[in-house]
Amino acid sequence: MENIIIGVAIGFVPMLVLLIVQYAKHSTKAKEHKQEIARLKSMLTDRMDLESEGLSKIKAEVAQLKGENENLRISLRTYAQKPGRKEVARLHVYQQAADRLTINSPGFGAAWQAALKESEDEFEKTFYGVQPFIRRVIPLKTSDANVVGRLEKDTD
Repeated sequence: MENIIIGVAIGFVPMLVLLIVQYAKHSTKAKEHKQEIARLKSMLTDRMDLESEGLSKIKAEVAQLKGENENLRISLRTYAQKPGRKEVARLHVYQQAADRLTINSPGFGAAWQAALKESEDEFEKTFYGVQPFIRRVIPLKTSDANVVGRLEKDTD
């Protein structure tokens, strides 16, 4: 019976050593797995944070662009209702022609056509040549009373 106990003890010792080695390997692998899981969790949370920040920035940009789009739509509608540059120029020509007509014509028809033609020619000259430069330096409309009043004050 002693031999059986010695035989069992000899069998248990290598089994115990093998069990301890296997337990050590298993515990180191479990630690490595826990570290890997922690690393993957941190990477996942970082990525989710970045994506949520990006998504919030995109939502803010979309909201801003919607506001700008609405403002541009309103501006476009407002500009569509304003008279165009050609219309304003034509009205300016008509105003000059009507002013000339009231000053120097007893007959309206022929004088109106002549005044209109003169005004159109003069208005076209204001965009080309020396007149645009002069009009930038000297104001377009000067009241004769203001000029005479200034001259009188200067001579006193």
